[in-house]
Amino acid sequence: MPATLSFWAIKKRNKAVNKLLFIYWKISLLFFISLLLLIGKYNYALVITNISTLLMTISVWFWNDINDELSEYNFPHSLTTTTKIWRWTLTFISLNFLMQSLQNFNCLSFINSDSCAIWLQPSSNLYIFIKNLFNFFFGAKFTEPIAKFLGLFSLLIYALGLIQWSLIKLPKNGRNSCFSKNGRN
Repeated sequence: MPATLSFWAIKKRNKAVNKLLFIYWKISLLFFISLLLLIGKYNYALVITNISTLLMTISVWFWNDINDELSEYNFPHSLTTTTKIWRWTLTFISLNFLMQSLQNFNCLSFINSDSCAIWLQPSSNLYIFIKNLFNFFFGAKFTEPIAKFLGLFSLLIYALGLIQWSLIKLPKNGRNSCFSKNGRN
């Protein structure tokens, strides 16, 4: 859905939706990193997955200027209506995911137990795909330790970027996404 909305927003030249989805894609990289950590069976991967879904949800509601812009459109405006529906859907999915993961509380810190195998299933499918892709492009084997290393390294880079944004950009811009050149449309 976000990919479709991205292409649609580019085609319609809607700056607010475009900026919202650009921010969403940057934040959602953490979810992919958490999947790499799940492939590598890193014990706290489920915690990082929960953090990523919460950050994705927060990122689509956080920006005052985008919220103001989206509220100005009427219901028949299909792009913004679909964007609003997607934001609410993402919110409910994230909350559902959080509630389900809290039901398996021991999996938050020890993903390698037998009771946590259900959380590793989606990442095992991704593992097969990445392993074949890695072999095709590099002629090398993609293993769980490599996935864990790439996930931890990516998490470090991501955390540094998030800290930089929190210390420099957030105090400067506040909840304004600056989707237009003047800061507001």
